[in-house]
Amino acid sequence: MNQIKAFLKEEDGIGVVEIILILVVLIMLVVIFRDQITAIVKNAFTQINGDAKTINGKIKIK
Repeated sequence: MNQIKAFLKEEDGIGVVEIILILVVLIMLVVIFRDQITAIVKNAFTQINGDAKTINGKIKIK
């Protein structure tokens, strides 16, 4: 009987449940805003590639 009471009072598993809930919420947000996130990432890589071409064009190898 004491083992059952001790098991019910044990709270070690609560951290795992909280982490799972946080992950579920994050995944839901990513699914909801997938199009906006994709547009932001594409825009960022387009700017990075454009700036890289500008920088590479100014480098002269002798």
